[in-house]
Amino acid sequence: MTTPLLQISGLTKSFAAPDDVRHLIVDVPEFSLDARAQVALAGESGSGKTTFLNLIAGILKPDAGTISLDGEVMSELSEPRRDRLRGVKIGYIFQTFNLLQGYTCLENVTLGMSFGAGVDRAFAESLLKRVGLSDRLHHRPRQLSTGQQQRAAVARALANKPKLVLADEPTGNLDHKNARDSLALIREACRENGAALLLVSHDQEVLGQFEQVGDFHKMNLAITKEVGV
Repeated sequence: MTTPLLQISGLTKSFAAPDDVRHLIVDVPEFSLDARAQVALAGESGSGKTTFLNLIAGILKPDAGTISLDGEVMSELSEPRRDRLRGVKIGYIFQTFNLLQGYTCLENVTLGMSFGAGVDRAFAESLLKRVGLSDRLHHRPRQLSTGQQQRAAVARALANKPKLVLADEPTGNLDHKNARDSLALIREACRENGAALLLVSHDQEVLGQFEQVGDFHKMNLAITKEVGV
């Protein structure tokens, strides 16, 4: 039996509220994702989907549980080692894109490479060409349309040839046509680069494009729990 690329067990995360009560946001007993698989998770806004992705990416540390990515237990690593693992093996497409406004498209992609194996300008340019931005290499985010910014974010996410791409409501800021085109681009680019894709969304049209769709509400037991201090 092939070992999944991503394995999660007993994952929990809570946050303290102003009322001194800790609110359980994520409680996922089990989850796994195979290499090169493309899976969408359905869930409404505020259901903990972004927190779940941030835990997988190592941006947040869980209260309990394990996250194993490509054989490494991320949840047991120090913050610098989590950052290194994320830089090498994870690409993240944020809903708000998170492009650095003072840098060009090309610089945004090559800067991302500096956290991985190293800068490969030719590959960065090829990625931007692949996403239709060959004539926007030296444009800054404010000089791009929303759809073009999203394409730059896709190129940046693939810059280090990650094993896993996480996508958090990646079409949420796009109109209907750009949303469909962008989703197709993300899926095709992941296939071309051999990356698994885990996407979260509340949009039924987006979810309908996937063969494998999970229900985050059913996975995440935190939706029906609350933990007091």
